[in-house]
Amino acid sequence: MNTSKNATTQAKMTMAQAINMAMDDALALDPAVLVLGEDVADPQGGGVFKCTSGLSTKHGDERVRSTPIAEQAIIGAAVGAALAGMRPVAEIMLMNFMTVAMDQIVNHAAKLRFMTGGQTHVPLTIRTATGAGFGTGGQHGDYLEAWFAHTAGLKVVAPSSPADAYGLLLSCIFDDDPCIFVENMPLYFAPGVAPVRGERIPIGKAKVVREGTDATVISYSRTLNDVVAVADKLAKDNISIEVVDLRTIAPLDFDTVCKSVAKTGRALVAHEAQADFGVGAEIAARLHKELFGRLKAPVGRLGSVRSPVPFSKPLEMAYMPGQDRIFDAIQQVLK
Repeated sequence: MNTSKNATTQAKMTMAQAINMAMDDALALDPAVLVLGEDVADPQGGGVFKCTSGLSTKHGDERVRSTPIAEQAIIGAAVGAALAGMRPVAEIMLMNFMTVAMDQIVNHAAKLRFMTGGQTHVPLTIRTATGAGFGTGGQHGDYLEAWFAHTAGLKVVAPSSPADAYGLLLSCIFDDDPCIFVENMPLYFAPGVAPVRGERIPIGKAKVVREGTDATVISYSRTLNDVVAVADKLAKDNISIEVVDLRTIAPLDFDTVCKSVAKTGRALVAHEAQADFGVGAEIAARLHKELFGRLKAPVGRLGSVRSPVPFSKPLEMAYMPGQDRIFDAIQQVLK
């Protein structure tokens, strides 16, 4: 009995632990990998979410470096290190703070390969956290993935589980192009199936996490888990929902999405970012073009309310596309 209990414990892991393990493995695999960001080293606490805890003690302060509170300096140094042959993993504590370093990200990291005719690569991974639900207010919880997906040269990844976080982060670190790795704060502490150590998940490949026949719901990050929960509830009423986890936003695995929607004839795209001008709009436009005349209903889109993230807890919960709003949106698509 004790053996079974231990096996069950070992099979579970939080996303924060999975991210830590991915960086630990990458640092061990390649001496060119380095980690830098605010408070990432152990003397400063191993990261505000403890994602880098223990790494500087194990791999040294030269390879896991705490920086000043200066996002431009963090990304500027990381771009330079990448050009010099390193594989930096730069942490920008919160996604809203990425705005401080947009010049380095958009005008340098994303474009240097193009501007050198492919002679220069920027193997840079930028880890950043976001997500409403913690009362962090309007400058700490925005999902801005559409900004970066709109920029040629950037890959944008958003895992929904510990196993995906581990496998996708490893792939990002060893990719030769800059990757934006978006982590959801509430998911840091949620246990899930532990990853297979050393197993990488390809960038740009979506996953059908639940098969169905009545409608397809496309999602990613934390919203994906709410979608699965709603699909499970609808199954009790004999409503069959197929769920596609994008995992990677750019490049978009449209083939998997289109194949699923061609089968069900109905689609909803749900994400925590605001619906206007977002990832859902891009997917809906492509689906309407590719499956024109075959869709049984217009493609639905669901996102957060067009507003800064509220600080008030009741308003914050009403702002996000929670399970109730997902349920209503699916019902609308089914009509």
